[in-house]
Amino acid sequence: MEAKNNKRTIWAWSMFDWANQSYNMVITTTIFPAYYVAITANKQNGDMVTFFGRQYVNTVLANYILGLSYLIIVVSLPILTSIADYRGNKKIYMQLFTWLGSLSCAGLFFFTMDTFEFSMICYGLASIGYCGGFVFYNSYLPQIATLDQQDAVSAKGFIYGFAGCITVQIICFIFVLSPATFGITDEALPARLSFLIVAIWWIGFALIPFYILPKGAPNPGSHNYNVLTGGFKELAKVWGKVKGMPLLKRFLPAFFFYSVGVQTVMLVAAGFGAKELLLPEENLISIILVIQFVAILGAWLTARFSEKYGNVKVLIGIVAFWTMICGFFYFITNAYQFYAAAVVVGIVMGGVQTLSRSTFSKYIPQNIPDTASYFSFYDVTEKLAIVVGLFTFGFVESVTHEMRDAAMVLDAFLAIGLVILISLFVAEDRLKSIKELRSDLATIKI
Repeated sequence: MEAKNNKRTIWAWSMFDWANQSYNMVITTTIFPAYYVAITANKQNGDMVTFFGRQYVNTVLANYILGLSYLIIVVSLPILTSIADYRGNKKIYMQLFTWLGSLSCAGLFFFTMDTFEFSMICYGLASIGYCGGFVFYNSYLPQIATLDQQDAVSAKGFIYGFAGCITVQIICFIFVLSPATFGITDEALPARLSFLIVAIWWIGFALIPFYILPKGAPNPGSHNYNVLTGGFKELAKVWGKVKGMPLLKRFLPAFFFYSVGVQTVMLVAAGFGAKELLLPEENLISIILVIQFVAILGAWLTARFSEKYGNVKVLIGIVAFWTMICGFFYFITNAYQFYAAAVVVGIVMGGVQTLSRSTFSKYIPQNIPDTASYFSFYDVTEKLAIVVGLFTFGFVESVTHEMRDAAMVLDAFLAIGLVILISLFVAEDRLKSIKELRSDLATIKI
C-alpha cells in the first residue's frame, strides 16, 4: 500500500475536486437553473411544463428529477462500493461515473424545448455521474492521509474544488455577459455553450487523478465470495461494525438531518432567486461567484477552528448558523436580502462539507486496506438526505405554490440535526472522560 501523506497523491486527489465541482457550480447552482426557469416559463402555460405527457410546475419537475437521480445512487452505490472493496478497483468505478456525468453534461448543449425530455434525462444522468464519482473519491481520504492530517487534506480538496469551479464560472460568465464579442447572436447559446465547457473541463482534469491515484486494494478474506453476493455480505459486515461504534451511530443520523437542509438549500437557492425574486442570470452568477470565494475562506477557517475546538463543537456552531439562515429565507423579499443571505451561506457552506467528511473519516477504522464500503454509508446518508429534501421541497411547493413554505420545512430538519449533534458532543465528551479515567487508573501502582 502506498505511504500516506504523499504530496503528489494528495494533489492528484484534490484535482478531482477541481475537475468535477464545475458541474456543481454551473449545472446545479447558477447557469442551468436560471436557463431552465427562463426557457420553461411562457405566457400561455405560466410555470407549467409537460414531461412525457404529464404536467408539472417547472421547478418541481427539476427537483423531482434531481431527487430521483440521488435515489438511484442511494440504491446502487452500497452494492458498487462493496464490490469495489472486494475487488480493490474503486478507481474504475470513479472513472465510469465521471465519464457518464461529463458526457451527459455535454448532452445539455442541445437543451431546447424541442429536446426537453432528452435534456432532462441528461440532467438526471449528469447528477448520477457526479454523485457516483464523488463517493469513490471520498473513500480515498483515509487511504491517502493519516488521522491527524485528514481535516487539512479534506479542506484542501474543497478549496481546490471551489477554485476550479470559480475558474470555469468566470470563463462561462464571459460568454454570458458578452456574447457579441464572440459573434453569438442566439440568446440561448451562451448558456448551452457553458454546459459543454463544463463537460470538457470535468473529464479533462479528471484524467490527472485517474492516472496518479492508486487503484485500491482488495479486502483480505473476501475472495471466496461470488462478486455480487460478496458485495452484499461485505456491506452487511460493515453495517454490523457501524452499529457497534457509539459515536458513528450518533453522527450518521445528525449528518442525515442537517444535510437535508444544507444540501437542499444549496440546490434550490438559484431557482429561488430566479423564480421568486426574478433576478437576472448575470446577477445570480455574480453573487454565487462571491459565495465560492467566501466558501474557500470558510473551509480554511473551519479547519483551523476544528484544530482548536474539536470537530463536533465547530459543527454544532455551523449547523446552528445554517438553521438561522434557512429560517431567514422565508422573509426574503428583495435582491439585497438574498445577496446578504447568500454571502453568509458561503461562509458556512465549505465548512459544513469539509468538516462532515473529515469527522466521519476519523470515526471509522483507520488501518484497513480499503474504505469504500464505509464511505458508502456516509455518501448514502448524504444522498438519501438530498432525496428527502428535494422531494419534500418539491411536494410542499406543488401544494402551496410557495418556495418559502418549503424552506421552513427544511429548517425543521436542520433543527433536529442540531439537537442530535449536541447529544453527540455530550457522548463524545463522556467517552473521553472514561478513557482519561482508565488511563489514570492504569498508572496507579498498587
